[in-house]
Amino acid sequence: MKIITARTQQQQDDAYFVRKTVFVEEQGVPAELEIDQHDKTAVHIVAYDKERPVGAGRFRIVDGYGKVERVCVLSSHRKDGVGKQLMLKMQEVAKEQGVPKLKLNAQTHAEGFYKHLGYETVSDKFLDAGMPHVTMIKEL
Repeated sequence: MKIITARTQQQQDDAYFVRKTVFVEEQGVPAELEIDQHDKTAVHIVAYDKERPVGAGRFRIVDGYGKVERVCVLSSHRKDGVGKQLMLKMQEVAKEQGVPKLKLNAQTHAEGFYKHLGYETVSDKFLDAGMPHVTMIKEL
């Protein structure tokens, strides 16, 4: 497994491929909500199994903290530790940029995954793209 920061248009397209597969096709998120204005300035992280993109996420700095977004892994690789590797890479990027904490909005079914990585739930449940989420933070 190789986890990289996207540096080329092809690598960014690979991230979009994984996101479209998971969020749009699998979870039914409207395509117009999945790709947004933040994609142009965000740092994109892509996981590859050999040459095949299997995971993705993006990172932005918002109000002095690192915002982790669009974390997803193809169903074929969800039990392979790809999600954890993606999150560790985003944490590394955040530290390189001097960010003191990370924040994310997790789908509630993934809340336990993020807690295991040291995130703390700081909100009640809310709907995003029609799915229940919670906000979580992690001090670095």
